[in-house]
Amino acid sequence: MAPHRHRTAAPRQVARPNPFLEDVLAGLGRRPRSLPSRWFYDSRGSRIFQWIANLPDYYLTRVEREIVERHGDDIVSSFAGQRCTVVDLGAGDGHKTRILLQRLRGHAPSVTYAPVDVSQAALDEAALRVRGELPGTEVLPIRAAFGEALRELGASDDGVAKLVLFLGSSIGNLEHDEAGGLLREVRAALRPGDRVLVGFDLVKPLPLLLSAYDDPQGVTRAFNLNLLARMNRELGADFDLRGFLHRATWDPSRPAMESWLESARRQTVTVGGRSFDFERGERIHTEISCKYTVAQVAAFAAEAGFTEVDLFQDERQWFADALWRVDDRTDGLA
Repeated sequence: MAPHRHRTAAPRQVARPNPFLEDVLAGLGRRPRSLPSRWFYDSRGSRIFQWIANLPDYYLTRVEREIVERHGDDIVSSFAGQRCTVVDLGAGDGHKTRILLQRLRGHAPSVTYAPVDVSQAALDEAALRVRGELPGTEVLPIRAAFGEALRELGASDDGVAKLVLFLGSSIGNLEHDEAGGLLREVRAALRPGDRVLVGFDLVKPLPLLLSAYDDPQGVTRAFNLNLLARMNRELGADFDLRGFLHRATWDPSRPAMESWLESARRQTVTVGGRSFDFERGERIHTEISCKYTVAQVAAFAAEAGFTEVDLFQDERQWFADALWRVDDRTDGLA
């Protein structure tokens, strides 16, 4: 009789969650349909956004660069004689950040650059350019959502001062409550003496806004439609890009610019094994870009528990970079 052999069960395959697919299925399944703007930034989306940033109609990058170049020394002067880590939330290509890093190197004995982004392509580009233009700067890329990265950085009590950057009006891509929540999360992860620099796009004439978010060259259109192309590439979806239009609208109640993808005809699209029917004219909300007053900027600082240090504006007062400080926790914040 043959000896009894124990059979080893095959290892159980556990499907790993796909956050992109989960967000897409949830967003297309609700009414009105919507998709989180963070999924714009795959490698192609990041490249297209860099084209947008250099368009004549897209004023945001140009005017914030003006602020950073003019006031860079004032922004970093408090770190004189201290080791400093620059935490760059939503780093993109890091162009404006490199200006600040250069100024900071003239004040601080050591500087670490920590770009934070969900796009590996954006992180790679930001790190490569800093290493190339500012040799000797330690680079610590973090591929994570902002909250996760802040918790990771806040867990280390290394005595290094932090300057957190949230530039480019990225704060405007969040609803007001979400923006306030993120700023409180940033505040909770920092220590007394740390500072944050947050970019706010200010309210301005509507024609300027419309041309910035729906440019004559069609680059913003390509950026929006790339979200559908990404779903086709990564999720096996079957969007026909010719069947959707880019729309940019103004909501005066927030106030905010909004981006949409509008179905040009009745059609059915399949994503992740699920089918979604679209009527002609039905829209998918893809992005919000809130615009602010100076008073609203001050209110954000107070509500999050920061102390205002300064507010830097461009010559036309189209944009503001707010510099805030973390003081001792005497306000009851956790």
